[in-house]
Amino acid sequence: MADFGTNVGEKFAKNALKVFFQRAVAPDITNTDYEGEIKGGGADRLSVLTFESISLKNYTGSAMTPDTPAESEAQLVVNQKKAHYFKIESFAKFSSYVDDAESTLIDNAGKVLKRAIDAYVLGLYGDVASGNRVGTDYTTGTVEVAATTGVVTGTGTTFTAAMVGLGFKATGHSSWYRIKTRNSNTEIVIEDDKDDVTSAYTGGAISAGATYTIEAATAITVTKSTIFDYIVDLKTKLDAREIPEDDRWLVLPAQIANLLLKSDNLQPAVASAYEDVVKKGIVGMVAGFKVYSNEQVSGNNTTGFYCLAGHKAFITLAVAFTESGVEDFIGGFGQNYKGLTCYGAKVADERRKAGAYLFAKV
Repeated sequence: MADFGTNVGEKFAKNALKVFFQRAVAPDITNTDYEGEIKGGGADRLSVLTFESISLKNYTGSAMTPDTPAESEAQLVVNQKKAHYFKIESFAKFSSYVDDAESTLIDNAGKVLKRAIDAYVLGLYGDVASGNRVGTDYTTGTVEVAATTGVVTGTGTTFTAAMVGLGFKATGHSSWYRIKTRNSNTEIVIEDDKDDVTSAYTGGAISAGATYTIEAATAITVTKSTIFDYIVDLKTKLDAREIPEDDRWLVLPAQIANLLLKSDNLQPAVASAYEDVVKKGIVGMVAGFKVYSNEQVSGNNTTGFYCLAGHKAFITLAVAFTESGVEDFIGGFGQNYKGLTCYGAKVADERRKAGAYLFAKV
């Protein structure tokens, strides 16, 4: 095998990744607060650390008892692996493309990566905290909840499979819980809204006849006159969780983002950042959210789009090119380029409250 060195392959990978960071929404709406290193080949496990809040004490001059903030550790698994693998008819021509960071080849590679990772990150809408969804709630009938098991027995209810994963709260509950399974139209099982510990229900018994809410069971139809109000509802969800007001974001599909452009409530993106506005699809600021238009938003306009919102603390993302190189094309002329990108994301339990979504259609 001829020795082409690693510089050309690594340069291609570096420039393609640069296009990804320039154009993708994923780096803007996530954080890299993890410990560890992506070593190659995927399936690396990284640690996401979260600390409990510390208290503010009244100082009287006497000795104080120090807080001991509990540390929780979640595992981010780098289990997404995407590869570029294509034939190079001319190594010299390929080298010239690689040296030109604006070449079509580089641009296309970066955009393909952008679409894949954006779709992956925006697909984490199911990890928002229960109680942080905006849509049409389901409240038909009444329920009884069994202690310990979390079995919910409904009267006059029609529970559906689509409700699994949504937030549930009955009269008498002080917190939101999550629907774990659906057994029938009149029976579901709920659990604590946590992923990083063994599933359990700790909400206690709720007597028969209680009213309840299953949040955002169906999509809301939005218009240019109503979209702002629903975005404010997202803001209210995050405000109630005391999520910082800076670094908040909202990602909408074009069909819904364009409604904002027709409304009077949008603060357009400033001209000085016009290049980023075009590349990343930044629409402007609304109710404290930096709003992006992105076609990788999960869902559709028939059943509803999951318009994800939150704070940068919500999703932790790890991404890296782990392998890149040029090899002989066996059995013919030319060479092959192959490059591997590994990535993964995690929403730790303590950070779920920093995410929300609007379930909507036009």
